Amino acid sequence: MTETIKKAIPTTNEDAGARLDVFLSEKEPSLSRSRVQKLIEDGCVLVNGRLTVSKNYKLREADYIEIEYPLPAPCRAEAEDIPIDIRYEDEDIIVVNKPKGMVVHPAAGHYTGTLVSALLHHCGDSLSGIGGILRPGIVHRIDKDTSGLIVAAKNDAAHLTLSEQLKEHRISRVYQAIALGKIEENCTIDLPIGRHPADRKKMAVTDKNSKNAITHVEVLERVPALTYVKCILETGRTHQIRVHLAHIGHPLLGDAVYGSMRQPMNARYGKYTAGQCLHAGKLSLTHPRTGERLHLECELPDYFRNVLALLEAGK
Repeated sequence: MTETIKKAIPTTNEDAGARLDVFLSEKEPSLSRSRVQKLIEDGCVLVNGRLTVSKNYKLREADYIEIEYPLPAPCRAEAEDIPIDIRYEDEDIIVVNKPKGMVVHPAAGHYTGTLVSALLHHCGDSLSGIGGILRPGIVHRIDKDTSGLIVAAKNDAAHLTLSEQLKEHRISRVYQAIALGKIEENCTIDLPIGRHPADRKKMAVTDKNSKNAITHVEVLERVPALTYVKCILETGRTHQIRVHLAHIGHPLLGDAVYGSMRQPMNARYGKYTAGQCLHAGKLSLTHPRTGERLHLECELPDYFRNVLALLEAGK
């Protein structure tokens, strides 16, 4: 007999007006929107105790949603002997300089070669279990094509403490990026971010089913048609820097998701970036055991420095 997952999901006034399929795909990240639509069609979704066949159903405040779907096939992260650039480590935490192109944890299409697999090989059983079998030790993430510092917890107590620091904005993360166009002055982008209404793989600035997001942008250098910036995250939403800068008309160099690779600067320099030009260069946090404030930095990766050199040389 196939095991199933059953969940009851009440709605709030913030959910009112959202489509049923969009709402469920956001609440259950393991389910794609098309998968949710199929479950609705198959009678696996109840709204206020009644079957609905309409994926277009618009939610009302205090609707009660029930969903049942087959348990996915077991999948767990496996240890792999992958070299990692460790910048700090003790019995509680480990901070790694993640290279561009490495996925943080296993997900659809990326089950091997992840940072989690490398950490499992290096740390053995000493990773917190709060993230489950796919995300042991993982407190926060950075995108596959974003390089830089990421902290992982080696026990549950450290994980809980670091998660609380993230929630209270007490972990400082500073990024360096190259954006398209000329950013005139330093600015703070305070715009809510949620799932894109038409493409669930993307995020967008939106008022529906969103969370507050704040990015502080500081101009470091301007070159023709590009701006080298420092971005300080006050919040940590998915793709936050990429979405915020794209929204104000300055997508990151090399970002094919939130920009266009046919844009002249992307066409010229995108081949050197292999994805967005974004690096998490500084990380500050309070040690979960000692209470000491740790300030960690890592240098720009080769691809980023090469692009800067090409820009300075005018090539």
